[in-house]
Amino acid sequence: MENQEKSSGYPKGAVGALVLLFVINLFNYIDRQILSAVEPLLRKELGLDRAQTGMLSTAFLVSYMIGAPLLGSLADRFSRWIIIGASVMAWSLASGWTGMVSSFAGLVTARIFVGIGEAGYGPAAPALIADYFSEKKRGRMMSFFYLAIPVGSALGYVLGGALSAAFQSWKAPFLAVVIPGLILGGICFIMSEPRQNKAGSEARPKAGMKDYLALLRIPSYLLNTAAMTAMTFAIGGISFWVPSYIVDFRGHELAGGASLTTEQLTAKVGMIFGGIVVVGGLISTLLGGWCGDKLRERFGGAYFLVSGFGIFLAFPATVAMLYLPFPYAWGAIFCAVFFLFFNTGPANAALANVTSSHVRATAFALNIFLIHALGDAISPPLIGWISEWKFVSDVFGLTTKKAGMDFAMLLVAAVMIAASALWLYGARYLAADTAAASAIDDQDKG
Repeated sequence: MENQEKSSGYPKGAVGALVLLFVINLFNYIDRQILSAVEPLLRKELGLDRAQTGMLSTAFLVSYMIGAPLLGSLADRFSRWIIIGASVMAWSLASGWTGMVSSFAGLVTARIFVGIGEAGYGPAAPALIADYFSEKKRGRMMSFFYLAIPVGSALGYVLGGALSAAFQSWKAPFLAVVIPGLILGGICFIMSEPRQNKAGSEARPKAGMKDYLALLRIPSYLLNTAAMTAMTFAIGGISFWVPSYIVDFRGHELAGGASLTTEQLTAKVGMIFGGIVVVGGLISTLLGGWCGDKLRERFGGAYFLVSGFGIFLAFPATVAMLYLPFPYAWGAIFCAVFFLFFNTGPANAALANVTSSHVRATAFALNIFLIHALGDAISPPLIGWISEWKFVSDVFGLTTKKAGMDFAMLLVAAVMIAASALWLYGARYLAADTAAASAIDDQDKG
């Protein structure tokens, strides 16, 4: 077995660890998107408005982004597997709690605890992958890990719609993910740590303000984080509101003259949108990582070039989604999803490559804090607010609620252009910053 692992070109246990982290990330994103899938049902049953349901996403993300720097620094000091295992079990229990409450305050509290659980996992998992794989292979390895975003998101939409329809309750999907999460978390406790400072060894010094400020002086890290913030803002807003947008404003196009209940329409939209996300996102994420690794052999800034051109092409597709009639709008949605996910592997591989191993989890933690604080923590409620803001309606002559949502979505699409510009500009720094981080790691090994 050991000889087979060596001949594969990967360290012992690396492939198994990657698969486990992928499955955990899969359930992570299933849980996140269940909320989007059942939002129309939840809003109707509890008598909430769109701004309030948007706040449920914000409650999760705020606790996630605040907890990430606090818990992520622990992953640079102690066993990353233990931190991941405890975090997975914590968020699984909190997901079950989400499916047991019946008030807005209870939902907010439950989503806060889901965010705290994921805050320990988010920085540690990609840092652990970087521990296992060399920088030449990280684009593909990160792409495989982040395949969980489109696949898990799609399953979240599909399972959310299907289970809520089958059990006539929006709570059922949240309860269904608890047991698998607890099992996956338990497996982490028996995994071996690839770094020298395993649990029980002397811990590294705790990351402090000096380490965070040093990260912000790395041009590639700073520009990558800024671009990922804009991208996260766009993806967060679109992924949360597109299913509800279709159900509320364009459901009659899908019904084709048939009389469908809100529950039936929600399930149908969740199934189709979920299928688009899983197919488009899966192909795009793998292809983006492969292109980044291949082009990196010729261009030092390849990871940023791939990311920048990809998200630039997502802009016209997003605009077309709003104005093309169905079923043609599904094609535009597919293209938007495809190009939004194209940067996933390259951008995260670049993040790992420009930071040295002893602060890598800290680097991911700071990145998580910034991209969510200024990205998808604010985009869902902001879109809901802008779409219903009377001032915007008066100034731009928006006479319907659909027109208000279209306007908000156009603003989101414009943010994609900003992300593209930041990545393309940052390409000039990437090779030098990667070499500097590798030199620090080589010095530590020596």
